[in-house]
Amino acid sequence: MAKKLKDNISSSYFEAAHKLYPKKSRRRIIAYVESYEDVAFWKNLLEEFESDEHYFQVMLPSATSLSKGKKTVLMNTLNTAELGKSLIACVDSDYDFLLQGATAVSRKINGNQYIFQTYSYAIENYCCYADSLHNVCVQATLNDRRLLDFNKYLGRYSETVYPLFLWSVWFYRNKDTHSFPLYDFNECIGLHNIRLSKPYASIDALRDRVNAKLLELEKKHPSDIKSVKALAQDLKSLGVAPEITYLYLQGHHVMDNVVMKLLIPICKVLRREQEEQIHKLAGHDKQYRNELTAYQNTQLNVRVVLKKNRGYKGLFHYQWLQKDLQEFTKSL
Repeated sequence: MAKKLKDNISSSYFEAAHKLYPKKSRRRIIAYVESYEDVAFWKNLLEEFESDEHYFQVMLPSATSLSKGKKTVLMNTLNTAELGKSLIACVDSDYDFLLQGATAVSRKINGNQYIFQTYSYAIENYCCYADSLHNVCVQATLNDRRLLDFNKYLGRYSETVYPLFLWSVWFYRNKDTHSFPLYDFNECIGLHNIRLSKPYASIDALRDRVNAKLLELEKKHPSDIKSVKALAQDLKSLGVAPEITYLYLQGHHVMDNVVMKLLIPICKVLRREQEEQIHKLAGHDKQYRNELTAYQNTQLNVRVVLKKNRGYKGLFHYQWLQKDLQEFTKSL
């Protein structure tokens, strides 16, 4: 009886062990990305589509140099027969999705089924997704009180910069990078002097700057006014709406000059509240110091939390990406 039980256990063990070693090795699909910062985002996404037959390895586009960036990714993927079989490219859209083939790069990205793009301007825009920003504050401060409606605020911010955004895309669609360059656009749409007591005052000041720039552009380019306004309908068909313009602005700019300008003062207030609560509830000085130290040691840098934010999976751009990858893996 004991021998039979032992044989059954051995048999089960070997069957389980055998399952750990597939009959054939999994196919490796290399995914080239633009920079070190992009590796985690694309790896987390691509893992959803791995199987017993294939897996993805995310890496920079050059094994022989430190060359990085979108141009390097495209250069090292488009001229190889391996593209689509064991190699894909994963890039930020920048304006290329919105340009819809107006430039050579845009045609390559939008026309190749083995090049996957963010659809929003960049990964940073995903990290700044309004629905997720309260949770970023909670993780950084361990305080769940809401001081600002991020959806409402970024919605109003987006609507304010939207008319100027149309001009920016219009010029780039017409291969004009000089009349209204991106750095000039970004200079107009950053937030300044945010006060949590009157947070929307900064948007009022922004509106004045935007309107002044609009008047300048309309005066210099009167013949383009009608076409720029018509562009709004074209962009609407791509999912662009005035209230979510922040998703299509340069990602680093949105993170540094809009979202972080909000998060830093908010987290400062939330931490101070927690510290005051600890002081109020502490029975004696030693308990206060110990509890305060414990709280401070658990805090996280808000910029680090924002960069590692993964609360964007409800964003429709992410869902588009999932659909693209689902179709790709079905074809393997």
